Amino acid sequence: MNKQNFNYFIGIDISKKFFDVAIIENDRTTSYVFENTKKGTNAFIRLLKNQKIPLDNTLICMEHTGVYGKLIITKLVEKQANFCVEMPIQITKSIGLQRGKNDKVDAKRIAFYASKNYPELELYKPIAEVLEKMKILLKIRKKLVNTRADINKYPNELERFSPEIGKLARKNLKRINKNLEDEIKRIEAEIKKLILSDDKLNKTVGLVTSVTGIGQITALHLTVFTNFFTRYDNPKQLACYSGVVPFEYTSGSSIHRKSRIHPMANRTLKKHLHMSALAAINHDPDIRAYFLRKVEEGKNKMLIVNNVRNKLVHRVCAVIKRQQPYVKNIA
Repeated sequence: MNKQNFNYFIGIDISKKFFDVAIIENDRTTSYVFENTKKGTNAFIRLLKNQKIPLDNTLICMEHTGVYGKLIITKLVEKQANFCVEMPIQITKSIGLQRGKNDKVDAKRIAFYASKNYPELELYKPIAEVLEKMKILLKIRKKLVNTRADINKYPNELERFSPEIGKLARKNLKRINKNLEDEIKRIEAEIKKLILSDDKLNKTVGLVTSVTGIGQITALHLTVFTNFFTRYDNPKQLACYSGVVPFEYTSGSSIHRKSRIHPMANRTLKKHLHMSALAAINHDPDIRAYFLRKVEEGKNKMLIVNNVRNKLVHRVCAVIKRQQPYVKNIA
C-alpha cells in the first residue's frame, strides 16, 4: 500500500446494533456512534462529507465481524472507499498489552492499528455476488449435515446399552432423518444450479475437481474462501491458511514440542482437505505409493496425511495458474 496515500485513519468497532467510529487526524482523535442500519451508515458517510474528510486519502479499518459488518462494508464498496477488514486477533496482538475495554476505546485502538501498520495492510476486495450466494448455501448445507449427524448419534449411543430403546429412538427419528436428507439434496441441487449459472465459477470448480481426491464441496470452499484464488501470492500461503503447514515450537535446550498447525488456520478448509487427502490416498496411484513408502519408513501416519493435504493444495494452485485440468502421470 502506498505510504503517501492517507491523511486520515478511521477505526470502526461494529456490534449488532451500533458501530463506534474513531477518526485520527494528525495527533487528534474524535469519536462518534452510529446505528448499525442503512440510516446509520448513510449518516457516517454524511459526517465525513460535512467534515471535509475525503475518502480518497482516508484509510478505514474494521474487524471481521461476519454479518454485523455487512451494511457498512456494502456502503464503503459503493463509495469506493479505501478500507481493510482485519481479523480481531491480528489487531489485538499488534497493539500489545491493553487494560480496559469498551466499544469507544476499541474503535480508537483499531484506528491506531491502521495508522501504525497501513504500509503492510491489504485493501478489502469485494467478493463476487455468485460467491456470496454460494457461501450462504454452503453454510446451510453444513448446518443440515451437522444436525443429521447429531440426531443419529443419540440412537447409536442408546443401542450400545439398550438395543430396544435405541431401536425405538431410531424409529421415531426416521421421519426427521428423511426430511433432513431431502433438504440436503435440495440444497445440493441449488448449489449445482448456481455453479452452472456462472461460467467462471463452473470453470474454476471443474479445474479444481480435476485433482484426484478434491470433490465439488471442497472445491467450492476453496473458491469461496480465496475469492476465486486471488487471496494468496503462492501455494505456501494458501497451505498455511488451510492449516496444512505445521510450525516448529522449540526454545533453547528445554522446550522441544511437536510441530503443530497454527490455531488461526481455516478449520473448515483443513477438514475438507483432510477428507480429500484420504480419498487421494485410495484413488491416486502416485499418492498411494508415496503414502505406503513413508509408512514403511516408519513415519507417523497423520504426518503423511498432512503432507498429502499439502500436495493437494499445490496441485490445485498449479491447475488454477495454468488454467488447465490436472493430468495424472501415466507409468
